[in-house]
Amino acid sequence: MPDLRPTVDALLEAATRLAASGQPFETSQEDVLGERMAVYTHRPRSLREVLKASAAHGDRDCLVFDDGRRISFTQFERDVASVAAGLAARGIGKGDRVAICAANGPGWLLTFWAATSMGAVVVAMNGWWTALEMRHALELTEPKLLVADAKRLQRIEAPGLPVVDLDTDFDALWHHDPEAGLPDVAIDEDDAAMLLFTSGTTGRPKAAVQTHRTVIAFTMSQSFIAARAMLLAGRDATAAPAPRLAVFPLFHVSGLGTTVSGLLTGGTTVWPLGRFDAGRVIELTKEHGIAAWGGTSTHVLRLLEHPDLDTLDPLSIQQVGIGGSASTPDLIRRTEEKFPHLKGTFSTGYGSTESGGLISYATNAMITAVPECVGPPLPTIEVRVVDDEGNDVPEGDEGNICARSPLVMKEYWRHPEANAEAFLPGRWLKTGDFGRFEGGALFLASRKRDLIIRGGENIYPFEIENRLEEHPEIDETAVFGVDHPMLGQEVKAVVVVVSDSTLTAEAVQGWCAETLSSYKVPAHVELRTEALPRNATGKIMKHVLAGEAENTFVEE
Repeated sequence: MPDLRPTVDALLEAATRLAASGQPFETSQEDVLGERMAVYTHRPRSLREVLKASAAHGDRDCLVFDDGRRISFTQFERDVASVAAGLAARGIGKGDRVAICAANGPGWLLTFWAATSMGAVVVAMNGWWTALEMRHALELTEPKLLVADAKRLQRIEAPGLPVVDLDTDFDALWHHDPEAGLPDVAIDEDDAAMLLFTSGTTGRPKAAVQTHRTVIAFTMSQSFIAARAMLLAGRDATAAPAPRLAVFPLFHVSGLGTTVSGLLTGGTTVWPLGRFDAGRVIELTKEHGIAAWGGTSTHVLRLLEHPDLDTLDPLSIQQVGIGGSASTPDLIRRTEEKFPHLKGTFSTGYGSTESGGLISYATNAMITAVPECVGPPLPTIEVRVVDDEGNDVPEGDEGNICARSPLVMKEYWRHPEANAEAFLPGRWLKTGDFGRFEGGALFLASRKRDLIIRGGENIYPFEIENRLEEHPEIDETAVFGVDHPMLGQEVKAVVVVVSDSTLTAEAVQGWCAETLSSYKVPAHVELRTEALPRNATGKIMKHVLAGEAENTFVEE
């Protein structure tokens, strides 16, 4: 394996320089939920503090929507205060849950900031859920109010609690009291701010409690990544961020991060409305000077394949970020073909909803040299690799990845059994991923539940998937294990081919055999032309492909 230590050392040295420069990346040790750990010293103590500070950006655009509406930073604070006053008039107070079930839009954002500014807790419901899944979330969290759009309300039918219809009733809440000030109720850093639901790729989704501390720590880690990249590139990191595309659903940690980061840094975010339309996004990019694209692999693929992409000046795009689901070498290659000036800039973050969105971050040099590298842990984040009994394994040995940081969720909401399973003593979160820590960097083998064990040999699906996606006639693929009476499991690949492909299962196997060991070559190949089922955050639902569950998501 290539020696990544020099790259790790360069990243650590850059982090030291940023910390030494003072605010905002200086760190210190504090007690967090009973455990001593590193924190950013100069940080907002609540989301309301973030909102209040953002008003200093004045009349610059804070939010731009594709229906023409714009809201400045100053106006956004006033609007949030008005909505908060309206919520209070409806009996909402500190600790009460306010559920939001809607497409991205002004109402979602205003309700989120209003509720968190008054100490209430946002229940971020997945807009792709079925009625049954929505009712489960409402029963679990017992919100005092549901804010939803007409489409979701029709799906839920009778929610059994007071409702604000975003399409017909929200204006009254928005303009309840234009002269209102922000609430002044005391908010502790470790008070719950939001309940984010796990992806639900297996079983019923659980609600991860995100506190004011965890949300702010995640956003500051994002800012650190950007500042470190600018420092290493010798560029000025003090200028206001360029306009950024916002397509992640707000019920996902990446969507949440977009709105908080925008207010924290003074950056303008541009929000397409409704179903994702790559052509419309390209229009918005030209109209509003969007310089940073971000989205799932599905979003990015649709943009790359749209014919209108050729009407866009490639140099106008300064950054393309892929999150929510793993990017592949082939997707990076295709992106670099369209934007040659971005070659060598793609990097990757590793994290989950439970870990607060981030654990580590790998530079392009790292993932190019070793694709499974997810980089060194970020500041304030500790990592351990343990065996199944919770004992640390020697450096370089594979085991279960655990993390501890201010970003980690407080707990699963009302689920003591899941909490006991998720945490080791000392608030070490078991990520459910399998990997190793070596030379200061973390290497991700596979999600342990996705691990294929064939005749005693461990097989990591991502290695086979990366090989398959290098084939010019393959659009996307998913690899998983199927039962075998003697070997335990065999490898199956579901492969989506391009429309005019003549590829056969035997040819797919031969392609894999050129670079992979024989036991990794798929014994079963299913060819198809329709897209693979994905959840709202872009992750392929392998349990659906394996026939273990139905696809219940309603794509919007």
